[in-house]
Amino acid sequence: MQLLYPEIKPNHTHQLETKDGHSIYYEESGSIDGIPVVFLHGGPGAGCSSTHRRYFDPEKYRIILLDQRGSGRSTPHASLENNTTQNLMADIEAIRKALDIEQWLVMGGSWGTTLALAYAEENPKQVLGLILRGVFLGRQQDVDWLYKDGTRRIYPDHWEKFIKPIPAEEQDDIVKAFHKRLTGQNELAKMGAAKAWSFWEGAVATLEPNANLMESFANPHLALGMSRISAHYFINKCFLEENQILQNAHQLKGIPGIIVHGRYDMLCPLENAWTLQKVWQDVKIHTIRDAGHSASEAGIIDGLVRATKEMHQMLVYRD
Repeated sequence: MQLLYPEIKPNHTHQLETKDGHSIYYEESGSIDGIPVVFLHGGPGAGCSSTHRRYFDPEKYRIILLDQRGSGRSTPHASLENNTTQNLMADIEAIRKALDIEQWLVMGGSWGTTLALAYAEENPKQVLGLILRGVFLGRQQDVDWLYKDGTRRIYPDHWEKFIKPIPAEEQDDIVKAFHKRLTGQNELAKMGAAKAWSFWEGAVATLEPNANLMESFANPHLALGMSRISAHYFINKCFLEENQILQNAHQLKGIPGIIVHGRYDMLCPLENAWTLQKVWQDVKIHTIRDAGHSASEAGIIDGLVRATKEMHQMLVYRD
């Protein structure tokens, strides 16, 4: 069983000042001479943590983390203005150029896989490879699975707690109802909705209950950022054309990929990865038999660390 690499601190931290009012936090750690890798967090709106540096051997990788617009240490916090998938991809490219990196490995989890795939399809020449955990394709059926008629059937008890802030007459469109409260002026209603949204995400993310994960999701800063930004993206269809990622998968030809996916992922079912593999011949799936969705699960950690080792070998010894 592979474990996370030891804790490391950033070598440098930066702020990317955009022309439309955002300040994007990003950092570098590991070896300046290593293979560059950019890590894209989930949510949308969850932000990065120090744990995300630890999937990579710091002697072999130049590790770049960034907090997407409105997330983590980026400001303004939880901002929805000029916050679209296209904005995020432009930020990634701006950071790549600022760091004078010609090509890099892209790794993402959950929503981060959606962003990683969209970015790679738009910028294939800049992408050395992709490592994806818990694939989310951003289709309407994927949003409906989580917020309409999928996950609720496995977790009816958690679903009941989740929808408690929403009156019965609005429960036919949960995302719309939460978005209304999360973007409203009633601060009590906003924080109540944020906590409920974050609780739902944390409660269904693991195969077995995880108190530490639930505690982190209860953090008000994280809960507000993730709930507001997630609802914003999902009500806007992730700012993607329906089925865009699958339809544009031909752009990924020649880019090696590794997917790490929990067999019992109830946030992003394994079907997402399976369907993607049908249209992207250069990817392999490592199915983790005893895990759900969360990157904190032992089997997922093992799979991700193995994936970074495997990808390093592929990139170093390729023709």
